[in-house]
Amino acid sequence: MTIDMFGLYSNFEKIRMLDAEVYYLRQLDLCQSPDDVLRRIIKDIPWRLEEIIVWGKKIPQPRLTSWFGDPGCYYTYSGIHLEPLPWTELLYDIKVKIESAVRSKFNSVLLNYYRDHRDSIGFHSDDEPELGPRPVIASLSLGAERVFVMKHKTRKELKPVRLRLACGSLLLMKGDTQRHWRHGVPKQAQPCGPRVNLTFRRILAEA
Repeated sequence: MTIDMFGLYSNFEKIRMLDAEVYYLRQLDLCQSPDDVLRRIIKDIPWRLEEIIVWGKKIPQPRLTSWFGDPGCYYTYSGIHLEPLPWTELLYDIKVKIESAVRSKFNSVLLNYYRDHRDSIGFHSDDEPELGPRPVIASLSLGAERVFVMKHKTRKELKPVRLRLACGSLLLMKGDTQRHWRHGVPKQAQPCGPRVNLTFRRILAEA
C-alpha cells in the first residue's frame, strides 16, 4: 500500500489496483470507542435472517442484516427487496462522520452482522441498478478483524487483493470498482468474535 498524499483522500491509504479506486482509513474518528459502538449496534438493531436465491434455490444468508435509509430508498439484491427503516441517532451520526471523511453523500446503509468465524458473504459486486453505474461505497468495520478479498472479474492473471479490515476502519470503493471487481468475506477456520460491517450507499431516485 502507498499513501496518496496529494489527492482528496490524503488521510487514506490508496490500494493500488487495476480498474479500481479503493482507499483505506485504518481508524475513523467516531468520537467514542469502536467497541462501544459495536455493542450498541448489536444490541439495538433489529437484525433479520434473510434468504437469498442462489442457482434458483433459496438459502439462508450466513449472517444477519438490516437496512436503514431515507424514505423511499428501497434496495433489491439476490431476490431480497429491502424497505428502509428510519435512521437511528447513532447510525445518522456515523453517516455524517463518514460523509465528512469521504466528501460524498449517502442516503442508506446496509448492516451485516457476522456472529463468528462461520459467518461470511460470498463474492459479489454492489452493482444493482439503483446504485448507478459508478457507485461510491463506504464500508465501516467494527469488531473482529476479518479478511476482505477482492477478485477481478475478467483479468484472471491478477492475484486477489486481500485486506485485513481493522475495528474502526473505513474502506472506500468508488469509480469503476464495482464494474470490474467482486468482493467477499470468506469463512475462516480460526474462531473469532463478532463483526459488524456498515456499507453506506446512495440510492438513486430515478433508478
